[in-house]
Amino acid sequence: MRVFTLTLLMCCVGCAAPDAPAPADPPPAAEETIPFRKDGTLDFLRGDDTLLTVDIEIADNDSSITRGMMQRDSFPDMSAMLFVFPNEEPRGFWMANTPLPLDILFTAADGEIVHIAKYTKPLSPQTIESGGLPAQYVVELPAGFSDQHGLIETDRIEWRRDE
Repeated sequence: MRVFTLTLLMCCVGCAAPDAPAPADPPPAAEETIPFRKDGTLDFLRGDDTLLTVDIEIADNDSSITRGMMQRDSFPDMSAMLFVFPNEEPRGFWMANTPLPLDILFTAADGEIVHIAKYTKPLSPQTIESGGLPAQYVVELPAGFSDQHGLIETDRIEWRRDE
């Protein structure tokens, strides 16, 4: 009898009167935008000519590589994110939590751009691959940047960290 009374009491405490207002949902947590952090510069080269130079944020550890451009709603002018991997192998990136369309440049260990994925779809779970080609570096830029600046596969990159 004691168990029955306790159970009945617990059920009654959890019930609200039919005309009582429903409890309000807590406000959604605002996602904090991650600001761009200038870690260095990157040159785009064709032959011996420097085509242009951009500021870069460098992603070179598991956490920063995984996060990438998530929680970013813009790039500063003439900036990019550079992903640095310890070895050269075929790569794949996805856009599932990235709200910006991007151009993604896959680059061999010697700096040669081996594949450009242009105008990637934001928030897509589809994998963007390096075309089966090995890449040690990946550069993410705002969508359209490659076309706007005439970047092509076989151009090269050279980058350096700020001191």
